Amino acid sequence: MIDPKIVEEIKLRNPIEDVMAQYADLKRAGSNMVCLCPFHSEKTPSCTVFTARQSFYCFGCGAGGDVISLVRRAEGLEYVEALEYLGKRVGIEVVNTDERRPRYDKNRLYEMNKAAARFFRDVLFSRPEGEAGRQYARSRELSEAVVKHFGIGFAPDSYTALSGYLKDLGYTDEEMVACFLAKKNERGRLYDIFRARLMFPILDVSGNVIAFSGRRIDGGKEMKYVNSADTPLFYKRKNLFALRYAKNSCADNLILCEGQMDTIALHAAGFENAVATLGTALTPDHARLLTKYTKKVTLCYDSDEAGVNATQKALRILGEVGLETAVLQLTGAKDPDEYLKKYGKDAFARLLGETRSKFRFSLDSILAKYDMKQTDDRVRAIEEICRMLADVYSVSEREIYTREIAEELGVSADSIKQDTDRLIAKARRERKKAESEEARRRIAGIGDRVNPDYVSNTGAASAEDQLLGLLLLYDEHRATVLRHPDLLSPEDFITAFGKKIFSLILEGEKNGQYSEAALGESLTVEEAARLEALKMKRVSLRQNGAEVFAAYCAALREEKKKKELDKSAVSADDLAGYFAGLHKKLNEK
Repeated sequence: MIDPKIVEEIKLRNPIEDVMAQYADLKRAGSNMVCLCPFHSEKTPSCTVFTARQSFYCFGCGAGGDVISLVRRAEGLEYVEALEYLGKRVGIEVVNTDERRPRYDKNRLYEMNKAAARFFRDVLFSRPEGEAGRQYARSRELSEAVVKHFGIGFAPDSYTALSGYLKDLGYTDEEMVACFLAKKNERGRLYDIFRARLMFPILDVSGNVIAFSGRRIDGGKEMKYVNSADTPLFYKRKNLFALRYAKNSCADNLILCEGQMDTIALHAAGFENAVATLGTALTPDHARLLTKYTKKVTLCYDSDEAGVNATQKALRILGEVGLETAVLQLTGAKDPDEYLKKYGKDAFARLLGETRSKFRFSLDSILAKYDMKQTDDRVRAIEEICRMLADVYSVSEREIYTREIAEELGVSADSIKQDTDRLIAKARRERKKAESEEARRRIAGIGDRVNPDYVSNTGAASAEDQLLGLLLLYDEHRATVLRHPDLLSPEDFITAFGKKIFSLILEGEKNGQYSEAALGESLTVEEAARLEALKMKRVSLRQNGAEVFAAYCAALREEKKKKELDKSAVSADDLAGYFAGLHKKLNEK
Protein backbone atom coordinates (compact mmCIF):
# COMPACT_ATOMS: atom_id res chain seq x y z
CA MET A 1 0.00 0.00 0.00
CA ILE A 2 1.21 3.51 -0.81
CA ASP A 3 1.06 6.07 2.01
CA PRO A 4 -2.01 8.25 1.17
CA LYS A 5 -0.06 11.36 2.19
CA ILE A 6 2.55 10.56 -0.47
CA VAL A 7 -0.20 10.05 -3.03
CA GLU A 8 -1.75 13.43 -2.23
CA GLU A 9 1.67 15.13 -2.34
CA ILE A 10 2.37 13.65 -5.76
CA LYS A 11 -1.00 14.87 -7.03
CA LEU A 12 -0.41 18.32 -5.54
CA ARG A 13 2.95 18.69 -7.29
CA ASN A 14 1.59 17.44 -10.61
CA PRO A 15 -1.20 19.84 -11.59
CA ILE A 16 -3.43 17.98 -14.02
CA GLU A 17 -3.32 20.83 -16.55
CA ASP A 18 0.49 20.57 -16.71
CA VAL A 19 0.40 16.81 -17.24
CA MET A 20 -2.46 16.95 -19.76
CA ALA A 21 -0.40 19.48 -21.76
CA GLN A 22 1.99 16.58 -22.57
CA TYR A 23 -0.80 14.86 -24.48
CA ALA A 24 -3.01 17.65 -25.86
CA ASP A 25 -3.10 21.37 -26.61
CA LEU A 26 -5.15 23.05 -23.88
CA LYS A 27 -7.27 26.15 -24.33
CA ARG A 28 -8.81 28.25 -21.58
CA ALA A 29 -12.62 27.98 -21.24
CA GLY A 30 -13.69 30.10 -18.27
CA SER A 31 -12.27 28.59 -15.10
CA ASN A 32 -11.59 25.28 -16.85
CA MET A 33 -9.58 24.18 -19.90
CA VAL A 34 -10.62 22.20 -22.97
CA CYS A 35 -8.75 20.12 -25.54
CA LEU A 36 -9.09 17.43 -28.16
CA CYS A 37 -9.36 14.20 -26.23
CA PRO A 38 -6.04 12.29 -26.27
CA PHE A 39 -7.93 8.99 -26.03
CA HIS A 40 -10.15 9.09 -29.09
CA SER A 41 -10.08 10.81 -32.46
CA GLU A 42 -12.15 13.99 -32.79
CA LYS A 43 -12.12 17.34 -34.56
CA THR A 44 -13.83 19.50 -31.95
CA PRO A 45 -12.77 19.52 -28.26
CA SER A 46 -14.93 17.36 -26.01
CA CYS A 47 -12.44 16.90 -23.17
CA THR A 48 -12.55 19.28 -20.20
CA VAL A 49 -9.87 19.73 -17.54
CA PHE A 50 -11.40 20.96 -14.29
CA THR A 51 -8.56 22.86 -12.67
CA ALA A 52 -10.40 23.50 -9.40
CA ARG A 53 -11.22 19.79 -8.87
CA GLN A 54 -7.96 18.64 -10.52
CA SER A 55 -9.75 16.14 -12.73
CA PHE A 56 -10.66 15.65 -16.39
CA TYR A 57 -13.59 14.22 -18.27
CA CYS A 58 -14.25 13.58 -21.95
CA PHE A 59 -17.89 14.00 -22.92
CA GLY A 60 -17.19 12.07 -26.12
CA CYS A 61 -15.65 8.78 -24.98
CA GLY A 62 -16.18 8.91 -21.20
CA ALA A 63 -12.49 8.89 -20.23
CA GLY A 64 -11.92 10.73 -16.98
CA GLY A 65 -10.45 10.84 -13.50
CA ASP A 66 -7.57 12.52 -11.69
CA VAL A 67 -3.98 13.02 -12.83
CA ILE A 68 -3.12 9.43 -11.85
CA SER A 69 -5.94 8.05 -14.01
CA LEU A 70 -4.76 10.31 -16.84
CA VAL A 71 -1.24 8.89 -16.77
CA ARG A 72 -2.47 5.32 -16.36
CA ARG A 73 -4.59 5.62 -19.46
CA ALA A 74 -2.08 7.61 -21.53
CA GLU A 75 1.00 5.52 -20.73
CA GLY A 76 -0.65 2.11 -20.25
CA LEU A 77 0.52 1.86 -16.63
CA GLU A 78 -0.80 0.22 -13.49
CA TYR A 79 -1.65 2.39 -10.49
CA VAL A 80 1.70 2.10 -8.68
CA GLU A 81 3.61 2.55 -11.94
CA ALA A 82 1.66 5.73 -12.68
CA LEU A 83 2.52 7.04 -9.21
CA GLU A 84 6.19 6.23 -9.80
CA TYR A 85 6.02 8.02 -13.16
CA LEU A 86 4.52 11.14 -11.57
CA GLY A 87 6.82 10.85 -8.56
CA LYS A 88 9.93 10.88 -10.75
CA ARG A 89 8.53 13.93 -12.52
CA VAL A 90 8.65 15.94 -9.28
CA GLY A 91 11.43 14.15 -7.39
CA ILE A 92 9.34 12.06 -4.98
CA GLU A 93 10.25 8.41 -4.35
CA VAL A 94 7.31 6.01 -4.19
CA VAL A 95 7.64 3.16 -1.69
CA ASN A 96 5.11 0.33 -1.95
CA THR A 97 4.62 -1.31 1.45
CA ASP A 98 1.97 -3.72 0.19
CA GLU A 99 3.06 -7.35 0.30
CA ARG A 100 1.13 -7.97 -2.91
CA ARG A 101 3.98 -7.02 -5.23
CA PRO A 102 3.49 -6.68 -8.97
CA ARG A 103 3.97 -9.98 -10.71
CA TYR A 104 6.90 -8.66 -12.70
CA ASP A 105 9.63 -6.24 -11.73
CA LYS A 106 9.81 -3.99 -14.78
CA ASN A 107 13.40 -2.98 -14.06
CA ARG A 108 14.38 -6.65 -14.27
CA LEU A 109 12.47 -7.02 -17.52
CA TYR A 110 14.25 -3.99 -19.01
CA GLU A 111 17.60 -5.47 -17.98
CA MET A 112 16.65 -8.87 -19.40
CA ASN A 113 15.72 -7.35 -22.77
CA LYS A 114 18.99 -5.43 -22.77
CA ALA A 115 20.86 -8.67 -22.10
CA ALA A 116 18.98 -10.37 -24.96
CA ALA A 117 19.89 -7.51 -27.32
CA ARG A 118 23.54 -7.86 -26.26
CA PHE A 119 23.36 -11.62 -26.91
CA PHE A 120 21.93 -11.14 -30.43
CA ARG A 121 24.56 -8.49 -31.22
CA ASP A 122 27.43 -10.71 -30.03
CA VAL A 123 26.15 -13.62 -32.16
CA LEU A 124 26.05 -11.39 -35.26
CA PHE A 125 29.47 -9.86 -34.76
CA SER A 126 31.65 -12.55 -33.28
CA ARG A 127 30.18 -16.06 -33.26
CA PRO A 128 30.31 -18.72 -35.96
CA GLU A 129 26.54 -19.30 -35.78
CA GLY A 130 26.07 -15.66 -36.79
CA GLU A 131 27.63 -16.10 -40.25
CA ALA A 132 24.24 -16.46 -41.97
CA GLY A 133 23.17 -13.16 -40.39
CA ARG A 134 26.38 -11.44 -41.48
CA GLN A 135 25.90 -12.60 -45.05
CA TYR A 136 22.32 -11.37 -45.08
CA ALA A 137 23.31 -7.98 -43.63
CA ARG A 138 25.91 -7.60 -46.40
CA SER A 139 23.34 -8.58 -49.04
CA ARG A 140 21.06 -5.79 -47.78
CA GLU A 141 23.99 -3.35 -47.84
CA LEU A 142 23.79 -2.68 -44.12
CA SER A 143 27.06 -1.07 -43.11
CA GLU A 144 28.74 -1.88 -39.81
CA ALA A 145 28.02 1.65 -38.60
CA VAL A 146 24.29 1.26 -39.29
CA VAL A 147 24.19 -2.18 -37.67
CA LYS A 148 25.83 -0.82 -34.52
CA HIS A 149 23.69 2.32 -34.47
CA PHE A 150 20.44 0.33 -34.45
CA GLY A 151 21.82 -2.48 -32.28
CA ILE A 152 21.00 -5.07 -34.96
CA GLY A 153 21.84 -8.65 -34.05
CA PHE A 154 21.16 -12.24 -35.06
CA ALA A 155 19.20 -15.03 -33.38
CA PRO A 156 20.97 -18.35 -33.99
CA ASP A 157 19.06 -21.32 -35.38
CA SER A 158 18.66 -22.89 -31.94
CA TYR A 159 15.73 -23.61 -29.65
CA THR A 160 17.60 -22.90 -26.41
CA ALA A 161 20.52 -20.55 -27.14
CA LEU A 162 18.92 -17.34 -25.85
CA SER A 163 16.84 -18.89 -23.06
CA GLY A 164 19.87 -20.82 -21.79
CA TYR A 165 21.95 -17.65 -21.80
CA LEU A 166 19.29 -15.71 -19.88
CA LYS A 167 18.81 -18.55 -17.38
CA ASP A 168 22.52 -18.43 -16.60
CA LEU A 169 22.04 -14.72 -15.82
CA GLY A 170 19.32 -15.58 -13.31
CA TYR A 171 16.16 -14.76 -15.29
CA THR A 172 13.15 -17.03 -14.89
CA ASP A 173 11.07 -18.89 -17.45
CA GLU A 174 8.07 -16.73 -16.53
CA GLU A 175 9.99 -13.51 -17.19
CA MET A 176 11.15 -14.73 -20.60
CA VAL A 177 7.62 -15.77 -21.57
CA ALA A 178 6.21 -12.46 -20.34
CA CYS A 179 8.59 -10.53 -22.61
CA PHE A 180 7.93 -12.75 -25.66
CA LEU A 181 11.48 -14.07 -25.77
CA ALA A 182 10.47 -17.67 -25.20
CA LYS A 183 7.45 -19.97 -25.09
CA LYS A 184 6.62 -23.30 -23.48
CA ASN A 185 5.61 -26.34 -25.51
CA GLU A 186 2.89 -28.84 -24.58
CA ARG A 187 5.32 -30.62 -22.29
CA GLY A 188 6.14 -27.40 -20.48
CA ARG A 189 9.65 -27.13 -21.95
CA LEU A 190 10.95 -23.69 -22.80
CA TYR A 191 12.06 -22.79 -26.34
CA ASP A 192 13.26 -19.60 -28.05
CA ILE A 193 10.76 -17.67 -30.18
CA PHE A 194 13.35 -15.94 -32.38
CA ARG A 195 15.48 -18.35 -34.40
CA ALA A 196 17.57 -17.82 -37.56
CA ARG A 197 16.45 -14.20 -37.85
CA LEU A 198 18.08 -10.80 -38.13
CA MET A 199 17.08 -9.06 -34.91
CA PHE A 200 16.03 -5.43 -34.49
CA PRO A 201 15.74 -4.19 -30.89
CA ILE A 202 12.79 -1.84 -30.32
CA LEU A 203 13.61 1.09 -28.04
CA ASP A 204 11.28 3.45 -26.26
CA VAL A 205 11.99 7.19 -26.35
CA SER A 206 14.07 6.84 -23.16
CA GLY A 207 16.37 4.27 -24.76
CA ASN A 208 15.08 1.15 -22.97
CA VAL A 209 14.88 -2.08 -24.99
CA ILE A 210 11.17 -2.90 -24.83
CA ALA A 211 10.70 -5.46 -27.64
CA PHE A 212 12.21 -7.12 -30.71
CA SER A 213 11.45 -7.64 -34.37
CA GLY A 214 13.02 -10.58 -36.16
CA ARG A 215 13.33 -10.78 -39.97
CA ARG A 216 13.55 -14.05 -41.86
CA ILE A 217 16.80 -14.23 -43.83
CA ASP A 218 15.85 -16.87 -46.39
CA GLY A 219 12.96 -17.49 -48.77
CA GLY A 220 11.20 -19.98 -46.52
CA LYS A 221 7.51 -20.24 -45.82
CA GLU A 222 7.68 -18.78 -42.34
CA MET A 223 6.48 -15.24 -41.71
CA LYS A 224 8.83 -12.58 -43.01
CA TYR A 225 8.74 -10.77 -39.65
CA VAL A 226 8.10 -12.04 -36.13
CA ASN A 227 7.37 -9.12 -33.81
CA SER A 228 7.01 -9.10 -30.06
CA ALA A 229 3.44 -9.41 -28.90
CA ASP A 230 2.15 -6.97 -26.28
CA THR A 231 4.09 -7.41 -23.05
CA PRO A 232 4.33 -5.62 -19.68
CA LEU A 233 6.83 -3.28 -21.39
CA PHE A 234 5.49 -3.00 -24.94
CA TYR A 235 2.25 -2.17 -26.74
CA LYS A 236 2.36 -2.39 -30.53
CA ARG A 237 -0.33 0.23 -30.97
CA LYS A 238 1.59 2.78 -28.89
CA ASN A 239 5.17 2.45 -30.14
CA LEU A 240 6.99 3.36 -33.34
CA PHE A 241 10.29 2.00 -34.60
CA ALA A 242 13.17 4.53 -34.53
CA LEU A 243 11.13 7.27 -32.81
CA ARG A 244 13.92 7.35 -30.23
CA TYR A 245 16.23 8.78 -32.94
CA ALA A 246 13.73 10.58 -35.16
CA LYS A 247 12.44 12.83 -32.37
CA ASN A 248 15.89 14.40 -32.12
CA SER A 249 16.37 14.92 -35.86
CA CYS A 250 15.30 18.59 -35.76
CA ALA A 251 13.23 18.03 -38.92
CA ASP A 252 9.96 19.92 -39.35
CA ASN A 253 8.13 16.68 -40.14
CA LEU A 254 8.40 12.93 -39.67
CA ILE A 255 8.47 10.35 -42.48
CA LEU A 256 6.24 7.37 -41.75
CA CYS A 257 7.22 4.05 -43.37
CA GLU A 258 5.72 0.57 -43.35
CA GLY A 259 8.72 -1.42 -42.13
CA GLN A 260 12.02 -1.40 -40.26
CA MET A 261 14.25 -1.98 -43.30
CA ASP A 262 12.81 1.06 -45.09
CA THR A 263 13.30 3.17 -41.96
CA ILE A 264 16.87 1.98 -41.47
CA ALA A 265 17.69 2.64 -45.15
CA LEU A 266 16.38 6.20 -44.81
CA HIS A 267 18.37 6.84 -41.64
CA ALA A 268 21.50 5.46 -43.31
CA ALA A 269 20.96 7.89 -46.21
CA GLY A 270 20.68 10.83 -43.81
CA PHE A 271 16.90 11.04 -43.46
CA GLU A 272 16.91 10.53 -39.71
CA ASN A 273 13.32 11.70 -39.26
CA ALA A 274 11.88 8.35 -40.45
CA VAL A 275 9.79 6.03 -38.26
CA ALA A 276 7.69 2.88 -38.82
CA THR A 277 4.88 0.94 -37.21
CA LEU A 278 5.69 -2.44 -35.68
CA GLY A 279 3.81 -5.36 -37.18
CA THR A 280 0.50 -3.52 -37.27
CA ALA A 281 -1.29 -0.92 -39.36
CA LEU A 282 -1.28 2.67 -38.17
CA THR A 283 -3.66 3.14 -35.22
CA PRO A 284 -5.20 6.22 -33.57
CA ASP A 285 -2.79 5.64 -30.66
CA HIS A 286 0.16 5.92 -33.08
CA ALA A 287 -1.32 9.12 -34.50
CA ARG A 288 -1.73 10.66 -31.05
CA LEU A 289 1.86 9.64 -30.23
CA LEU A 290 3.09 11.44 -33.35
CA THR A 291 1.36 14.66 -32.30
CA LYS A 292 3.81 14.88 -29.38
CA TYR A 293 6.76 15.24 -31.74
CA THR A 294 5.59 16.83 -34.97
CA LYS A 295 2.88 18.81 -36.73
CA LYS A 296 3.38 17.16 -40.12
CA VAL A 297 3.74 13.56 -41.32
CA THR A 298 4.91 12.47 -44.77
CA LEU A 299 3.65 9.02 -45.68
CA CYS A 300 6.14 6.86 -47.54
CA TYR A 301 4.39 3.52 -48.01
CA ASP A 302 4.90 0.88 -50.69
CA SER A 303 3.60 1.78 -54.16
CA ASP A 304 1.55 -1.42 -54.65
CA GLU A 305 -2.22 -1.65 -54.16
CA ALA A 306 -1.89 -2.68 -50.51
CA GLY A 307 0.38 0.30 -49.91
CA VAL A 308 -2.10 2.70 -51.53
CA ASN A 309 -4.93 1.32 -49.37
CA ALA A 310 -2.77 1.62 -46.24
CA THR A 311 -1.91 5.21 -47.21
CA GLN A 312 -5.59 6.15 -47.54
CA LYS A 313 -6.38 4.70 -44.12
CA ALA A 314 -3.37 6.40 -42.52
CA LEU A 315 -4.34 9.77 -44.02
CA ARG A 316 -7.75 9.53 -42.41
CA ILE A 317 -6.36 8.55 -38.99
CA LEU A 318 -3.68 11.26 -39.02
CA GLY A 319 -6.17 13.88 -40.14
CA GLU A 320 -8.49 13.04 -37.26
CA VAL A 321 -5.85 14.11 -34.72
CA GLY A 322 -5.09 17.34 -36.58
CA LEU A 323 -1.77 16.41 -38.18
CA GLU A 324 -0.83 17.96 -41.51
CA THR A 325 -0.13 15.19 -44.03
CA ALA A 326 1.61 14.67 -47.35
CA VAL A 327 2.22 11.61 -49.53
CA LEU A 328 5.50 10.74 -51.20
CA GLN A 329 4.99 8.95 -54.52
CA LEU A 330 7.65 6.40 -55.38
CA THR A 331 8.13 5.69 -59.07
CA GLY A 332 10.38 2.95 -60.37
CA ALA A 333 10.66 1.18 -57.01
CA LYS A 334 8.28 -0.64 -54.71
CA ASP A 335 9.57 0.80 -51.42
CA PRO A 336 12.01 3.45 -50.04
CA ASP A 337 14.83 0.94 -49.52
CA GLU A 338 14.74 -0.13 -53.18
CA TYR A 339 14.38 3.46 -54.38
CA LEU A 340 17.47 4.60 -52.47
CA LYS A 341 19.51 1.71 -53.84
CA LYS A 342 18.42 2.49 -57.43
CA TYR A 343 18.46 6.27 -57.51
CA GLY A 344 20.33 7.51 -54.43
CA LYS A 345 19.60 9.94 -51.63
CA ASP A 346 19.62 13.09 -53.81
CA ALA A 347 16.79 11.74 -55.93
CA PHE A 348 14.87 10.86 -52.77
CA ALA A 349 15.42 14.36 -51.42
CA ARG A 350 13.92 15.78 -54.61
CA LEU A 351 10.91 13.49 -54.17
CA LEU A 352 10.39 14.91 -50.70
CA GLY A 353 10.07 18.33 -52.29
CA GLU A 354 7.39 17.03 -54.66
CA THR A 355 5.06 15.33 -52.20
CA ARG A 356 1.33 15.32 -52.83
CA SER A 357 -1.21 16.69 -50.41
CA LYS A 358 -3.83 14.45 -48.85
CA PHE A 359 -6.40 15.97 -51.20
CA ARG A 360 -4.30 15.40 -54.34
CA PHE A 361 -3.44 11.83 -53.38
CA SER A 362 -7.08 10.96 -52.66
CA LEU A 363 -8.28 12.59 -55.89
CA ASP A 364 -5.64 10.85 -58.02
CA SER A 365 -6.48 7.51 -56.40
CA ILE A 366 -10.15 7.92 -57.32
CA LEU A 367 -9.48 9.07 -60.88
CA ALA A 368 -7.10 6.16 -61.46
CA LYS A 369 -9.94 3.70 -60.88
CA TYR A 370 -12.23 5.03 -63.62
CA ASP A 371 -12.18 5.64 -67.36
CA MET A 372 -13.09 9.33 -67.37
CA LYS A 373 -14.00 9.17 -71.07
CA GLN A 374 -16.96 6.94 -70.24
CA THR A 375 -20.09 8.70 -68.95
CA ASP A 376 -20.99 6.05 -66.37
CA ASP A 377 -17.45 6.02 -65.00
CA ARG A 378 -17.41 9.83 -64.79
CA VAL A 379 -20.65 9.76 -62.78
CA ARG A 380 -19.30 7.11 -60.38
CA ALA A 381 -16.00 8.99 -60.00
CA ILE A 382 -17.80 12.26 -59.17
CA GLU A 383 -19.99 10.45 -56.62
CA GLU A 384 -16.88 9.08 -54.90
CA ILE A 385 -15.18 12.49 -55.05
CA CYS A 386 -18.22 14.08 -53.37
CA ARG A 387 -17.99 11.49 -50.58
CA MET A 388 -14.34 12.44 -50.15
CA LEU A 389 -15.23 16.15 -49.99
CA ALA A 390 -17.95 15.44 -47.42
CA ASP A 391 -15.23 14.25 -45.04
CA VAL A 392 -13.35 17.57 -45.25
CA TYR A 393 -14.13 19.39 -42.01
CA SER A 394 -13.13 22.94 -43.00
CA VAL A 395 -15.78 24.73 -45.10
CA SER A 396 -13.24 27.04 -46.79
CA GLU A 397 -10.91 24.13 -47.54
CA ARG A 398 -13.81 22.19 -49.03
CA GLU A 399 -14.77 25.19 -51.19
CA ILE A 400 -11.23 25.48 -52.60
CA TYR A 401 -11.12 21.77 -53.43
CA THR A 402 -14.56 21.94 -55.03
CA ARG A 403 -13.46 24.71 -57.42
CA GLU A 404 -10.27 22.82 -58.35
CA ILE A 405 -12.16 19.59 -59.04
CA ALA A 406 -14.86 21.36 -61.06
CA GLU A 407 -12.25 23.01 -63.25
CA GLU A 408 -10.28 19.79 -63.72
CA LEU A 409 -13.30 17.64 -64.56
CA GLY A 410 -15.24 20.22 -66.52
CA VAL A 411 -18.37 20.22 -64.36
CA SER A 412 -20.06 23.01 -62.44
CA ALA A 413 -18.82 23.75 -58.91
CA ASP A 414 -22.43 24.29 -57.80
CA SER A 415 -23.48 20.77 -58.76
CA ILE A 416 -20.53 19.25 -56.87
CA LYS A 417 -21.30 21.47 -53.86
CA GLN A 418 -24.97 20.46 -53.83
CA ASP A 419 -24.16 16.75 -53.99
CA THR A 420 -21.53 17.16 -51.27
CA ASP A 421 -23.88 19.14 -49.02
CA ARG A 422 -26.52 16.43 -49.42
CA LEU A 423 -24.03 13.79 -48.26
CA ILE A 424 -22.96 15.97 -45.32
CA ALA A 425 -26.58 16.44 -44.24
CA LYS A 426 -27.21 12.70 -44.50
CA ALA A 427 -24.11 11.91 -42.44
CA ARG A 428 -25.18 14.47 -39.83
CA ARG A 429 -28.63 12.86 -39.53
CA GLU A 430 -27.11 9.40 -39.19
CA ARG A 431 -24.63 10.65 -36.61
CA LYS A 432 -27.36 12.27 -34.52
CA LYS A 433 -29.43 9.11 -34.72
CA ALA A 434 -26.45 7.01 -33.62
CA GLU A 435 -25.66 9.42 -30.77
CA SER A 436 -29.29 9.36 -29.64
CA GLU A 437 -29.31 5.56 -29.72
CA GLU A 438 -26.02 5.43 -27.81
CA ALA A 439 -27.39 7.86 -25.20
CA ARG A 440 -30.50 5.70 -24.83
CA ARG A 441 -28.36 2.58 -24.40
CA ARG A 442 -26.14 4.35 -21.90
CA ILE A 443 -29.11 5.53 -19.81
CA ALA A 444 -30.55 2.03 -19.87
CA GLY A 445 -27.17 0.53 -18.98
CA ILE A 446 -27.10 -1.67 -22.09
CA GLY A 447 -23.58 -2.86 -22.85
CA ASP A 448 -22.21 -1.31 -19.64
CA ARG A 449 -18.88 -3.04 -19.06
CA VAL A 450 -18.10 -1.15 -15.87
CA ASN A 451 -21.45 -1.95 -14.23
CA PRO A 452 -22.98 -4.89 -16.13
CA ASP A 453 -25.69 -5.28 -13.46
CA TYR A 454 -27.15 -1.89 -14.36
CA VAL A 455 -29.41 -3.03 -17.19
CA SER A 456 -31.31 -5.54 -15.03
CA ASN A 457 -31.51 -3.24 -11.99
CA THR A 458 -32.04 0.23 -13.45
CA GLY A 459 -33.99 1.65 -10.50
CA ALA A 460 -31.51 0.48 -7.88
CA ALA A 461 -28.48 1.29 -10.03
CA SER A 462 -29.73 4.83 -10.57
CA ALA A 463 -30.13 5.36 -6.82
CA GLU A 464 -26.68 3.85 -6.25
CA ASP A 465 -25.15 6.25 -8.76
CA GLN A 466 -26.68 9.25 -6.97
CA LEU A 467 -25.49 8.03 -3.57
CA LEU A 468 -21.96 7.35 -4.77
CA GLY A 469 -21.79 10.78 -6.38
CA LEU A 470 -22.83 12.41 -3.09
CA LEU A 471 -20.36 10.32 -1.08
CA LEU A 472 -17.48 11.15 -3.41
CA LEU A 473 -18.22 14.88 -3.35
CA TYR A 474 -19.15 15.63 0.26
CA ASP A 475 -17.29 14.76 3.47
CA GLU A 476 -20.43 15.12 5.59
CA HIS A 477 -22.22 12.25 3.84
CA ARG A 478 -19.25 9.92 4.38
CA ALA A 479 -19.20 10.94 8.05
CA THR A 480 -22.95 10.26 8.29
CA VAL A 481 -22.74 6.66 7.03
CA LEU A 482 -19.83 6.05 9.38
CA ARG A 483 -21.83 7.31 12.42
CA HIS A 484 -25.11 5.66 11.32
CA PRO A 485 -24.36 2.26 9.76
CA ASP A 486 -28.08 1.46 9.80
CA LEU A 487 -28.68 4.27 7.28
CA LEU A 488 -26.63 2.68 4.49
CA SER A 489 -24.54 -0.49 4.34
CA PRO A 490 -22.83 -2.54 1.60
CA GLU A 491 -25.70 -5.07 1.82
CA ASP A 492 -28.13 -2.39 0.61
CA PHE A 493 -26.38 -2.24 -2.77
CA ILE A 494 -27.62 -4.49 -5.55
CA THR A 495 -24.96 -4.04 -8.27
CA ALA A 496 -21.48 -5.46 -7.70
CA PHE A 497 -19.92 -2.18 -8.88
CA GLY A 498 -21.95 -0.08 -6.42
CA LYS A 499 -21.16 -2.42 -3.55
CA LYS A 500 -17.45 -2.38 -4.40
CA ILE A 501 -17.17 1.41 -4.51
CA PHE A 502 -19.24 1.95 -1.35
CA SER A 503 -17.20 -0.67 0.54
CA LEU A 504 -13.94 1.02 -0.49
CA ILE A 505 -15.22 4.44 0.60
CA LEU A 506 -16.45 3.04 3.92
CA GLU A 507 -13.19 1.18 4.57
CA GLY A 508 -11.17 4.34 3.92
CA GLU A 509 -13.36 6.37 6.29
CA LYS A 510 -13.10 3.76 9.05
CA ASN A 511 -9.30 3.72 8.77
CA GLY A 512 -9.14 7.50 8.68
CA GLN A 513 -7.26 7.25 5.38
CA TYR A 514 -9.97 7.99 2.84
CA SER A 515 -8.89 9.90 -0.24
CA GLU A 516 -10.13 9.65 -3.76
CA ALA A 517 -6.54 9.30 -4.98
CA ALA A 518 -5.96 6.27 -2.74
CA LEU A 519 -9.31 4.88 -3.87
CA GLY A 520 -7.90 4.68 -7.38
CA GLU A 521 -5.44 1.98 -6.31
CA SER A 522 -8.31 -0.54 -6.29
CA LEU A 523 -9.93 0.66 -9.53
CA THR A 524 -9.43 0.17 -13.24
CA VAL A 525 -9.11 3.30 -15.36
CA GLU A 526 -12.64 2.67 -16.65
CA GLU A 527 -14.01 2.50 -13.10
CA ALA A 528 -12.15 5.69 -12.16
CA ALA A 529 -13.68 7.42 -15.20
CA ARG A 530 -17.15 6.27 -14.12
CA LEU A 531 -16.64 7.87 -10.69
CA GLU A 532 -15.75 11.15 -12.39
CA ALA A 533 -18.98 10.93 -14.38
CA LEU A 534 -21.00 10.27 -11.21
CA LYS A 535 -19.50 13.32 -9.53
CA MET A 536 -20.30 15.49 -12.52
CA LYS A 537 -23.95 14.41 -12.43
CA ARG A 538 -24.29 15.55 -8.82
CA VAL A 539 -22.08 18.64 -8.72
CA SER A 540 -24.30 20.43 -11.24
CA LEU A 541 -27.37 20.00 -8.99
CA ARG A 542 -28.32 22.41 -6.21
CA GLN A 543 -29.92 19.94 -3.79
CA ASN A 544 -27.12 17.79 -2.33
CA GLY A 545 -27.85 18.00 1.38
CA ALA A 546 -28.76 15.49 4.09
CA GLU A 547 -32.43 15.23 3.10
CA VAL A 548 -31.54 14.32 -0.48
CA PHE A 549 -28.99 11.78 0.72
CA ALA A 550 -31.51 10.17 3.10
CA ALA A 551 -34.12 10.05 0.33
CA TYR A 552 -31.79 8.13 -1.97
CA CYS A 553 -30.88 5.75 0.86
CA ALA A 554 -34.60 5.04 1.35
CA ALA A 555 -35.11 4.63 -2.40
CA LEU A 556 -32.29 2.11 -2.63
CA ARG A 557 -33.64 0.07 0.29
CA GLU A 558 -37.08 0.09 -1.35
CA GLU A 559 -35.58 -1.22 -4.59
CA LYS A 560 -33.80 -3.92 -2.60
CA LYS A 561 -37.10 -5.01 -1.02
CA LYS A 562 -38.79 -5.15 -4.43
CA LYS A 563 -36.06 -7.36 -5.80
CA GLU A 564 -36.24 -9.71 -2.84
CA LEU A 565 -40.04 -9.95 -3.18
CA ASP A 566 -39.70 -10.65 -6.90
CA LYS A 567 -37.34 -13.50 -6.12
CA SER A 568 -39.61 -15.05 -3.49
CA ALA A 569 -42.95 -14.46 -5.25
CA VAL A 570 -44.65 -17.49 -6.83
CA SER A 571 -47.33 -16.79 -9.44
CA ALA A 572 -50.68 -18.57 -9.62
CA ASP A 573 -49.62 -20.12 -12.93
CA ASP A 574 -46.45 -21.47 -11.30
CA LEU A 575 -48.51 -23.03 -8.49
CA ALA A 576 -50.99 -24.55 -10.94
CA GLY A 577 -48.18 -26.01 -12.96
CA TYR A 578 -46.52 -27.43 -9.86
CA PHE A 579 -49.68 -29.17 -8.62
CA ALA A 580 -50.51 -30.48 -12.11
CA GLY A 581 -47.09 -32.06 -12.33
CA LEU A 582 -47.39 -33.52 -8.84
CA HIS A 583 -50.82 -34.94 -9.67
CA LYS A 584 -49.45 -36.58 -12.81
CA LYS A 585 -46.60 -38.24 -10.90
CA LEU A 586 -48.99 -39.59 -8.25
CA ASN A 587 -51.27 -41.07 -10.92
CA GLU A 588 -48.31 -42.73 -12.62
CA LYS A 589 -47.40 -44.39 -9.36
